[in-house]
Amino acid sequence: MKQEPSAPALRLNVRRTALIGFAFFGILLLWQVYDSWCPTFLTDIFARRMYNLSSAELKAGEPDKILNVQWIVGIIMACDNLAALILLPIFGHLSDRTHTRIGKRMPYILVGTFVSAVAFPFVPLFFHQNNIVGMVAMMAVVLMFMMMYRNPAVALMPDITPKPLRAKANGIINIMGYFGGAAATVLGIFLKLSDYINAPDAARQVWIIEIPFIVASVLMVISALVLFFTIRENEIEEQMRDELALGEQLAAVETPIDDDKPMSKANRNMLLAILGAEFLWFMADNAIGTYIGNYVIYYLNSVSSSTMFLTILGGLASVIGFATAGIIADRIGRKWTITTGLAMSFTALVLMCFVAPSGKVTGAHGEYAFPSLLFVVWVIKGYGMALVHNCSFPMVVELCSAKKIGRFTGYYYAASMSAQTVTPVLLGLVLNATLAWRALPIYSSMLLALSCLVFATLVKNIKAKKLANVKGLEALDGD
Repeated sequence: MKQEPSAPALRLNVRRTALIGFAFFGILLLWQVYDSWCPTFLTDIFARRMYNLSSAELKAGEPDKILNVQWIVGIIMACDNLAALILLPIFGHLSDRTHTRIGKRMPYILVGTFVSAVAFPFVPLFFHQNNIVGMVAMMAVVLMFMMMYRNPAVALMPDITPKPLRAKANGIINIMGYFGGAAATVLGIFLKLSDYINAPDAARQVWIIEIPFIVASVLMVISALVLFFTIRENEIEEQMRDELALGEQLAAVETPIDDDKPMSKANRNMLLAILGAEFLWFMADNAIGTYIGNYVIYYLNSVSSSTMFLTILGGLASVIGFATAGIIADRIGRKWTITTGLAMSFTALVLMCFVAPSGKVTGAHGEYAFPSLLFVVWVIKGYGMALVHNCSFPMVVELCSAKKIGRFTGYYYAASMSAQTVTPVLLGLVLNATLAWRALPIYSSMLLALSCLVFATLVKNIKAKKLANVKGLEALDGD
């Protein structure tokens, strides 16, 4: 059925969406630095506390003791995520009900960014001084204020994007985010964490670990300022009132959304199934993200910059995934796009189970050559998880009206953060029990298989209604 001539056409404003993406640029920039450096900081500092030796000395003499401290590393990483699990829904709900001259999301974005940016460089400084209390306290401050920033920043896109266009918009947002991750990765290539960790105490130079955190803080502030000066929330929402209303009518939901009535049973079951599968795939993905730095340094005995090259390859594959996910979803639906991505990622992690140290010495401190199979793993996993992340968030916020986007964004991140609270501790205990780094890919691949099964069997494939007058690239508006 064709639309009435007076109905507004739905076109994605690419330029504005990319500018909104600067919020995600700051998020992934900080997260990449945090996840790449902090678990190794914790491993080293707890090795000193428990054995009165640095992690480099333990790696050379008693490498199993490195695995013995991973459960403590997991607990510290999980505590931050536990705080996030509580704070994300709170800030999402608060921002839904906030009304200021600069919008409902922007105040949280600005305050969260600036406090996090100030606290972030103190993390490596306290680590260098072997001050575990100061380091963990700064990590907690950064994480708490990033939660103030993260939920409203992510909710900003669906606030001003009609529902049928959110998968395409989310692809652009995520690509911008991966530029932030790429910036952090470049820093890790030139400032090798392994050069700091493997050096004798007297030769450790603080600037190697301090510069990435300072640069990340500066770029975060710049990204927040770009967002503030280019995106006028209130004005844009008013301009797009008709398009957003039409988007509500074209939503890919089983039953219509009505704020005056309780959520329908069908939509509630859909939401719970998506969040359940999301919990499992984030457990799998976060396990890899949290421990890959230690896996490379302590198991493969390779230079830490190799992890950064992995990130670059995975990031490039993810960019391609984000660029194509919306097109794929238009053809087969978001459900089967996500299921395909989970199956690809599972296949990649099964391949990772066969990765082993090469034994060929190439590094300045006697490090081994990096196994090339791991590059293949990261390309496949990067593309697969991009399909998953691109389509899953729009599916969640599809199930609510504009009045509850922050709250439902909170649900999405509550599932992911609860997974990231559980998985570092659980995997740390597994590593401690098995004393085998091979447990990492086995653990994650099993969780991905279960996630794929849950999603494929319990989530329905509901496609958004098509617009007769807007097709293909016409749905993108560069103005």
